Amino acid sequence: MAERLYEELGLVNTREMFKKAMAGGYAIPAYNFNNLEQLQAIIGGCAESNSPVILQVSSGARKYANQTLLRYMAKGAVEMCRQDLKSNIPIALHLDHGDTFDICKSCIDYGFSSVMIDGSHHPYEKNIEVTAQVVEYARKYDVSVEGELGVLAGIEDDVQAEHSHYTDPNQVQDFVKKTGVDSLAISIGTSHGAYKFKCAPGDVPPLRFDILEEIEKLIPGFPIVLHGASSVVQEYVAMINKYGGKMENAVGVPEDQLRRAAKSAVCKINIDSDGRLVVTAIIRKVLAENPSEFDPRKYLGPARDELKKLIIAKNTNVLGSAGQG
Repeated sequence: MAERLYEELGLVNTREMFKKAMAGGYAIPAYNFNNLEQLQAIIGGCAESNSPVILQVSSGARKYANQTLLRYMAKGAVEMCRQDLKSNIPIALHLDHGDTFDICKSCIDYGFSSVMIDGSHHPYEKNIEVTAQVVEYARKYDVSVEGELGVLAGIEDDVQAEHSHYTDPNQVQDFVKKTGVDSLAISIGTSHGAYKFKCAPGDVPPLRFDILEEIEKLIPGFPIVLHGASSVVQEYVAMINKYGGKMENAVGVPEDQLRRAAKSAVCKINIDSDGRLVVTAIIRKVLAENPSEFDPRKYLGPARDELKKLIIAKNTNVLGSAGQG
């Protein structure tokens, strides 16, 4: 039987989460975190809305926060959820955009319950090779693995691509069969960062649901993942700009399109930029209105509380995961 290192931290892998999401027509929220306040908001918001959650850590977050500290932050978050918030929602800890076997192995060894091996920057056959290598190692510890086909444009931590390449539906069956992945991230028009489209907020082109539907036919019932799916909430963009920021033409994916995706085979939707925007907006506002303030709790606390509100709204109105814990 596989040795589940993540069970020591109170975590679960994503397989059962995705199975229930597929049957229920909703998507699991995957929120990135880098620090204490973000983690408090994610756990608090998901516990309050009774939503399963995937805590996501990027390569950049591992460098910023230290992988040993992140391990025990995750354990502490689970304990807070169970003991203080009296919630039993499923919680997974996931590596976002691991680009090498070594980083995926390290995260598995540190107790992550899920990893993404992003070989999309490699030629197709090399992507299969490195992804299959991670899957083989992950199976020893019953860790779920996400692969990627297609390339998203934009910038997110160490992930950069100038141009997007839509996922080729003709490759998905072969890729899934040869790698053994548990879920597949695809490219259908989302992109990383806060500047997803070169247009006004009301003129965003629709996602390529035709590609998604073709993939669903070819690998029915298989969990699909959407990266770069922040809505870039204009309320917070305006707040940042009002209080000294400069974020012109920041545009995200409309929430109605994400709702449609969540009702399909898309079982996991990644949200990172929205969390950054909320925190930055509130910090700017508090410091602008209280220029003598120097206690970090006085601006990080309100930022955390606002992020929690956003997470509850996302789970309830966009992903459909509220009440599914």
